[in-house]
Amino acid sequence: MTATPKYVARIARLPQVFERLAREPDGMSLTALAAEFDVTAAELREDLLAFYTADVSTIMLGLARPEVVEFLGADGLSDDPNEAEIVRFLSDQPTDLGVEYVDAGELGLVYAAALALADIEPDDEDLGGAIDALAETMFGEVAGVPDVRAWNRLLPKLQNAQRDGKAVRIVYSRAWEHGLTEREIEPYRLLQTRRGWEVDAGPVDENGLLRTFLLSNIRSVEVLDRVFEAPADLADRLAAQRETTTVRVVLPQSARWAADFYAEKVSFIQDDEESVVVDLELLPPLDRRVGMLLLAAGPDAFVMSPRELETAGVVLAEELLFHHSS
Repeated sequence: MTATPKYVARIARLPQVFERLAREPDGMSLTALAAEFDVTAAELREDLLAFYTADVSTIMLGLARPEVVEFLGADGLSDDPNEAEIVRFLSDQPTDLGVEYVDAGELGLVYAAALALADIEPDDEDLGGAIDALAETMFGEVAGVPDVRAWNRLLPKLQNAQRDGKAVRIVYSRAWEHGLTEREIEPYRLLQTRRGWEVDAGPVDENGLLRTFLLSNIRSVEVLDRVFEAPADLADRLAAQRETTTVRVVLPQSARWAADFYAEKVSFIQDDEESVVVDLELLPPLDRRVGMLLLAAGPDAFVMSPRELETAGVVLAEELLFHHSS
């Protein structure tokens, strides 16, 4: 289980802070309030100000942030939030916040799982209602079910072909090389990963390996009449296809999303306000995947081990520069 990022944990305790303040209509000393949560007054003040002054996009699922905290001086009058001694919670119903104390990580996983299921069952009204309820719990407003068919429109064709054991012809935008390619594949397994839906497919190549295709990169699918028979050792081949290598990297906090996007598993080793050290379980091709991660994360990201991957970002950047300048 990965550690909760420090800045996430700090914001996550604010609902409990608001609930405590709701029981004190005249407000509380910031020092006393902070002591109840075993933090300093300076840190709690910083968290409250960060929560109410951060630049949050208004298009992010209708996320709203009501102004429910008032900063007061010792005389009970409004004061500079950076200097105020007393903080007070403002609400039409101060005694009942209706806060649902569900772990944010677990709630997020349930929401992500519901969205994943909606990819497969987009017309399920009960599922849509559940997604709305989860979104309202997390964000305060119903977000609605996204139009998953826009980016997974070819999923039903591939599911049917896999079920019927039929080969398909695809036009594919290659992930690690330039240009489109047309190829005939045998869909052995459809798997949803952090990157979206992927297809582990044959036939087995001259090196005894399968191929993996991102559904988002497949431009078209034609189901063929040819029926295929999966290899007898398919389970072993599929396991080998998903075998990972551990790579330790340092990422700035602003780019920690890149770890989740490119890795199969993320383990947090060290975490501070500016950067995070993570062990990433990465699929091949390692040099390309690490290169893309470093370019996405920016100049402050670097590989700690293995050493042979330290220059992956530079090498990939040079290749891209050469390609687009020629």
